[in-house]
Amino acid sequence: MSQEAPQQQQQARRGGFGGRNRGRQNKRGRRDNEEKGWLPVTKLGRLVKAGKVTSVEEIFLHSLPVKEFQIIDTLLPSLKDEVMNIKPVQKQTRAGQRTRFKAVVVVGDHDGHVGLGIKTAKEVAGAIRAGIIIAKLSVIPIRRGYWGSNLGQPHSLATKTSGKSGSVTVRLIPAPRGSGIVASPAVKKLLQLAGVEDVYTSSTGSTRTLENTLKAAFVAIGNTYGFLTPDLWAKHELPASPMDVYADETVAQKKRF
Repeated sequence: MSQEAPQQQQQARRGGFGGRNRGRQNKRGRRDNEEKGWLPVTKLGRLVKAGKVTSVEEIFLHSLPVKEFQIIDTLLPSLKDEVMNIKPVQKQTRAGQRTRFKAVVVVGDHDGHVGLGIKTAKEVAGAIRAGIIIAKLSVIPIRRGYWGSNLGQPHSLATKTSGKSGSVTVRLIPAPRGSGIVASPAVKKLLQLAGVEDVYTSSTGSTRTLENTLKAAFVAIGNTYGFLTPDLWAKHELPASPMDVYADETVAQKKRF
């Protein structure tokens, strides 16, 4: 009787079935951390959670690297995601063909911020979930402007821009107010999430490759801040970086393990 009790305790500790489930009891750390909430691991993440950095433009101004997608979730709560394409991709191995799924995801807040994420995973849900995270980490600002007189809110782009990916070249041309977005469905959705209302597009190359078409449009829309117009000629003093202003707080908040 005394020998059976330790055996039962040992079997319960193993999880039964001859120790087949050994070590599975403590594999829920990631899920538990998600339920507890966001615990930032970077200096920028700690500043955002503490409320020291309140706008994403401040991050873009100082070119601070964003390594946690929760930073974008906090600063851009109105961000929406759209799955543009899901396709199977295969790799030839000695055991046969290995099939995985590639997801192309676009995120944007319809107000000058957009991101593009591409991820391949074994399952569709995993590819979409990881693609959304990558798209949030790649969010960039979009410079909007006017066609003609600058009355009302910006509705188009400030200048003509173009982007290239693979053989696909996408050109964006400002359009009069009320023209709408004249583009293919995928590029149109990307520009809508970016907050552009009126624009003409021109594309060349193998545009049936949706992935390269979206990449080229994303590069083109990201080049809008690369053109220096006369209204940007004035000199502006660059404020101090939040990493320098709150350097002591980021060090104090860092936990020692």
